[in-house]
Amino acid sequence: MAEKLDILSEDFVPTALINEPLPWPVTNGTRADHEEDNPKKMKVINGGGEREMVLGRNVHTTSLAVTEPESNDEFTGDKEAYMASILARYRKTLVERTKYHLGYPYNLDFDYGALGQLQHFSINNLGDPFIESNYGVHSRPFEVGVLDWFARLWEIERDEYWGYITNCGTEGNLHGILVGREVFPDGILYASSESHYSVFKAARMYRMECEKVDTLISGEIDCDDLRRKLLANKDKPAILNVNIGTTVKGAVDDLDLVIKTLEECGFSHDRFYIHCDGALFGLMMPFVKRAPKVTFNKPIGSVSVSGHKFVGCPMPCGVQITRMKHIKVLSNNVEYLASRDATIMGSRNGHAPLFLWYTLSRKGYKGFQREVQKCLRNAHYLKDRLREAGISAMLNELSSTVVFERPKDEEFVRRWQLACQGDIAHVVVMPSVTIEKLDHFLKDLVEHRSVWYEDGSQPPCLVKDVGIKNCICPTHK
Repeated sequence: MAEKLDILSEDFVPTALINEPLPWPVTNGTRADHEEDNPKKMKVINGGGEREMVLGRNVHTTSLAVTEPESNDEFTGDKEAYMASILARYRKTLVERTKYHLGYPYNLDFDYGALGQLQHFSINNLGDPFIESNYGVHSRPFEVGVLDWFARLWEIERDEYWGYITNCGTEGNLHGILVGREVFPDGILYASSESHYSVFKAARMYRMECEKVDTLISGEIDCDDLRRKLLANKDKPAILNVNIGTTVKGAVDDLDLVIKTLEECGFSHDRFYIHCDGALFGLMMPFVKRAPKVTFNKPIGSVSVSGHKFVGCPMPCGVQITRMKHIKVLSNNVEYLASRDATIMGSRNGHAPLFLWYTLSRKGYKGFQREVQKCLRNAHYLKDRLREAGISAMLNELSSTVVFERPKDEEFVRRWQLACQGDIAHVVVMPSVTIEKLDHFLKDLVEHRSVWYEDGSQPPCLVKDVGIKNCICPTHK
């Protein structure tokens, strides 16, 4: 405390600006690219060969420089005109790219014009959704309305659940697994090898012991392998991630069989916690008659679903619901907010609940049921057409994700924005995907495929990915 402090000079002017040159814009090939002499690199192996990716320097990403306005711009308006032209071109790009959007599970069929009047407000739902804070510009009534809707869908009473609207599907998984870890600090996390990468991210973040469980050819968790791993760790509680639709194959884990396996291995209900990752199909399964039911009447701990996928919210968001008795281990008083908080993020997008509430109110349960039927019907149409064209394809019974051979040309993959893994790619048939769009894709694929294999080369065998009954390569045709 005896350290001498410099006293401000008498001519110090607090409103004066420092006259220093602005930093150079970040562009490829300039100083910004040399901040790290040895950037991390990874190699991606695919059917088309080996492709190198430089982490942090993706070759497909360009920088749109932020430029400083001229001193007289407020009079000329040149800057506003320039920015308007940039945004107009960007909108044109979005319209064009949306025409060829097939590989990722986003519903692009929405119209939220009625909510435009609310975009002028900074709406923040920080803290607990059920406890108002000192920040008055929020949308908690809409958020709680959305949560109640999902609570009814998953059959849990209002006074028995707690939840919130997350900023994305990953946050729902992070929160569900965190609750499980807090309930069982020494528990082991079990997840199938085809679980979303955010599940294994959670294991790393929380320093959890994690057992990766094998899967069946469908992508569903292999309960025989789960049994072996549970019996090898009977002395520790089990925290399970159950997939209601895997990322690549759209496989739905058999929740009832998972619970039965736990019980047969000697795990009582007070020694396991199940989180259901329903990112996409968590909202579709309740409307499919033959689907295993996801309900809190079963011994599960939490369910999460994405709001920007099947629902069609224009910004990433999600819903996470858990049992009230579990959330007490996470909740803390926050004097600064005059509230409590058990969420992962602090500030939360207050606009997302408005979009979700608006869509749920417009469509209702019957509206979503019609859209689910449409998606499943169109997915079967695509699968049948692919096989008629001699292309190996697989569609799980409860899924709208059609898996097929990976296109040989990476430019074709980027054009149609396909998600690929190894020798397979997939199309996720969403409400915004029409028969006309699927026909356009099929025609384009068949035409390109005739060129790719005109030299006599053969398409890949997909037996290891989709099974012998779905592979129609030259060997198994």
